[in-house]
Amino acid sequence: MDVADRLKRILRDALQLGERAARLTRDSRLLGDIAEFDSMAVVTVLTMIEEEFGITVADAEVSADTFRDLGTLADFVSGKQSR
Repeated sequence: MDVADRLKRILRDALQLGERAARLTRDSRLLGDIAEFDSMAVVTVLTMIEEEFGITVADAEVSADTFRDLGTLADFVSGKQSR
């Protein structure tokens, strides 16, 4: 399972998206387009990402651009893993 697929599973579970998560692609917008993805959900998703991928995300690394779409989020996580 690649990073984007693992992130879709996290988003499905954290945001309770159900089958909508299966339709997410790398170009799918996240913040602003998924009503359930609010500021509180960002914290939950980040915690789940840290646990799933064994990484630590500093507050200074988090921006709206990171969560623009599934692709930017997947690239961010992949970059953290390669460090």
